Amino acid sequence: MKTGAKFIVLHHGAPAGPSHRAWLFVFVLFFIFTFAFTLFTTRDAASRTPAAAENSKSSLPNSVFDALLHYAALNASSTGRMSGDELNTVAAVLRRCAAPCNLLVFGLSHETLLWNSLNHNGRTVFVSDSAYLVSKLEEKQPSIEAYDVQFTTKVSELYDLIEYSKGELRGECRPVQNLLFSDCKLAVNDLPNHLYDVAWDVILIDGPRGYFGAAPGRMSAIFTAGVMARSKRGGAAETHVFVHEFDREVERVCSEEFLCAENLVETKDLLGHFVIGKFKDNRNSVGFCSVSASSTVPQNSI
Repeated sequence: MKTGAKFIVLHHGAPAGPSHRAWLFVFVLFFIFTFAFTLFTTRDAASRTPAAAENSKSSLPNSVFDALLHYAALNASSTGRMSGDELNTVAAVLRRCAAPCNLLVFGLSHETLLWNSLNHNGRTVFVSDSAYLVSKLEEKQPSIEAYDVQFTTKVSELYDLIEYSKGELRGECRPVQNLLFSDCKLAVNDLPNHLYDVAWDVILIDGPRGYFGAAPGRMSAIFTAGVMARSKRGGAAETHVFVHEFDREVERVCSEEFLCAENLVETKDLLGHFVIGKFKDNRNSVGFCSVSASSTVPQNSI
């Protein structure tokens, strides 16, 4: 009879390897943990995403917005600055403007940094007739978008230009058009091409210079604002247009002609506030205003 010895060899200190069941248990446990972790983190991320997206497009916190406006208003009595009421009028529209808000400003002034800051997370573009001021601004504030434009008009030519525009009402100076291709003498057509495709929500006219006969005046800025507001595609149905120093002849006459008394919603000190709706192409035959521009623009808030 044949017998054989059986030995069990134990290695001191070396644990036995896990069984197949143990491996299966570990795998299932890992899978459950991974699934649960993915589920909860995805749900958490999904709940935070709208808030994060909203935050990225939000305007300034009200406390910061109000503080900037407060300190700007403290210096409003200085010559050449907007009054506190004027600042508040523009700021109120910027506060309500759905972010991101598109703001176009003609002129560089004491309020330049204020407008750029209040339009937080929006797009703010400044246009000036002074290449020197634009270069100095870009040097000190490289994040601000500003362009210099050569205005060819003169304050002394006001009424000649008004008569010319009436003669071209259905031609080069029509109220709905792409200004990039316009030959109207009043059109600002040498801005960077992409700016003509922007649906501007707010346009503020506080330049160029207009306090002497040879100055370029704001005829072109007001005409251009009127056309941009009526011709824009996309964005809000209406554009807020502000004209500063509205008491001066050029600003008043051109506002009557191209922004129209029917669109004037209020005046604050020397600031006129117009709200202009989009035009369809077939409105070109009507002209800029549905009422005659010869009527006097009211000087008090409406």
